[in-house]
Amino acid sequence: MRWISGCLVLALTATTFCLAEEPASIESNFLSNVRQVTSGMVKAGEGYFSPDGETIVYQAVPPQYPFYQIYTQPLAGGEPTLISTGRGRTTCAYFSPDAKQIMFASSHLDPMMTETEKAEIAQQEADRKSGTRRRYSWDFDPYTDIFAKDLKSGELTPLTTEKGYDAEGAYNQDGTKIAFCSDRDGDPDIYIMDADGSNQKQLTDAKGYDGGPFISPNGKWIVFRSDRKEEGFLQIYVIGVDGQHETALTDNVGVNWAPYWHPTEPYIIWAGADHSQPGRPNYDLWLMKYEETADAIKPGKIWRITDSAAADVLPVFSPDGKQLMWTSTRTDDHSSQLFIADFKFPQEEQ
Repeated sequence: MRWISGCLVLALTATTFCLAEEPASIESNFLSNVRQVTSGMVKAGEGYFSPDGETIVYQAVPPQYPFYQIYTQPLAGGEPTLISTGRGRTTCAYFSPDAKQIMFASSHLDPMMTETEKAEIAQQEADRKSGTRRRYSWDFDPYTDIFAKDLKSGELTPLTTEKGYDAEGAYNQDGTKIAFCSDRDGDPDIYIMDADGSNQKQLTDAKGYDGGPFISPNGKWIVFRSDRKEEGFLQIYVIGVDGQHETALTDNVGVNWAPYWHPTEPYIIWAGADHSQPGRPNYDLWLMKYEETADAIKPGKIWRITDSAAADVLPVFSPDGKQLMWTSTRTDDHSSQLFIADFKFPQEEQ
């Protein structure tokens, strides 16, 4: 007997038994040298690169605390360094372009912080005992504000102080502006402000959640996610930094979130899942080529980047655009951790 292309051939009987072959993964078309870069945390994710591409900043739940905290870590190896205060819910950390500060959102000024911590610890313990696995749901903590930490002095400066959730901030390329999400008017919308927290301006006002904004490399556009079409079903939008020329880039029966610009080429990457069929779909990474005109970002061809059985979300490019980092559950214990790979454009674009 012998094997030929997945088939077992019995020479004496001329009988052939063919085994179904696993379909080839598409990931090798776009990603190579895939490797896990965080460990030792209950879960970790939403990582971003330092301007020189040598360090990452991310949020992680440490073994001894119930909420995400902010950490930095050299890609060449080394232990995580705590950047946040060690208390409260934290999220959305981002290096300033001069690498002198890290901006992040935190609820550590919650006047009832001890009670908040105890309640979360009790809930997690009850879930553990009952075997309950809570579905992912982000908490829009009303005590969350955006802070900038000076990496030399350690000084922590509040950039927002309005009542309500202020988070999801990102600098523009020259470090003069920050786009962020706020629900200060009762509904999460996109805002922009100067890097010192002044001149805060609201850009969107549609009913529903608008969040996760990132400013384009040329500083003219903001890409964000919104469920204004249908609650809970996010689509990708762009809007000018002046609040004009808002456009939807996706329109499907699914969830599309965490959009991010490629730093040098006209591409946007995001995480998405098809919800058109019953059941719980898997999240993968998707890449879109766009065309920019004087008054529009026009959506173009879309490629699927990952097809793992694990969830792949929150993708970001390195400053030179040659690496991709994202959050994935493709770990041995299925916890969320950060992964990095070398990135290549779709073959037809090479």
